[in-house]
Amino acid sequence: MAPPQLILMPSSAVLPVGVALDGLLTELRRLSWGAADILRAYARGEQPPFGFPSALSVDDGGEGPVSAADLAVNRWLLDGLAESFPDVDWTLLSEETAKEQLTEGQPLPGDWLWILDPLDGTKDFLQGTGEYAVHLALVRGRRPVLGVVLLPEADELWIGVVGEEAWCEDRQGARSPVRFSERSELADLILVASRSHRDDRLEQLIAALEIGGSKAVGSVGCKVATILRGETDLYVSLSGRSAPKDWDMAAPEAVLLAAGGRFTHADLTDLTYNTGDVRQAGCLIASHGKAHVALGERATRAMADIDPGFAV
Repeated sequence: MAPPQLILMPSSAVLPVGVALDGLLTELRRLSWGAADILRAYARGEQPPFGFPSALSVDDGGEGPVSAADLAVNRWLLDGLAESFPDVDWTLLSEETAKEQLTEGQPLPGDWLWILDPLDGTKDFLQGTGEYAVHLALVRGRRPVLGVVLLPEADELWIGVVGEEAWCEDRQGARSPVRFSERSELADLILVASRSHRDDRLEQLIAALEIGGSKAVGSVGCKVATILRGETDLYVSLSGRSAPKDWDMAAPEAVLLAAGGRFTHADLTDLTYNTGDVRQAGCLIASHGKAHVALGERATRAMADIDPGFAV
């Protein structure tokens, strides 16, 4: 049976000159599922496709499966975008190229920027939980306009066009909608939290929010997907000694915004990208939007007691 055909409505999305949304999405699908094949091969110790080398252990002179997978997917995405859109005026930035590209305090030049994370959820990739993701976000003027979050092990490709819509596709192109939960009272909300990035401050903040429960999931992309499926309702990031980076947040935020959700600082200010500082520091809240203002207000009050002077 032939895969279902997606009917694309005329789009009002603002994109770089020479880029049509349907053509861009077609290429993003190809690159995303190719990235899924690469990562799944490395995760299973199999020969990766597209001519990428097998992972060598550190003992054998290599850098291990995570580095091999990171580098292969990074190359696949950067080369794919460059070859498919050779004349488009945008800049490509990934976690793997950031050290070479970025100068502290200086935004990258140009109006359009791709922010890529070839492998979000390294610990989960290594541990075999399946909760890792690939992030691709197109940013203009410090704000995301389009995002893709690929969950290779779940066979889910989340796509969001900010100001229009968000949806999920499987490998065959079958499309399913966002299904936010109907929970709207703070006492009923379910939090999705990190397994590894937790400290006493975050535990105190979660208690102060007085919500209904929580579950632990790896990767920011996987966390936001639980909100999009209606399994959870909010995610909180609280920076400490380290902070998430632009490539952790941009694509998940784009998809969530396109779906009608929100992703802000606790004081309800927007996240911004390509500012000259890639750290997304502070108290950040992602949610389905139904109680976002109340969540932000409660979190801001709580942090004033938990960590006085902390910039939310």
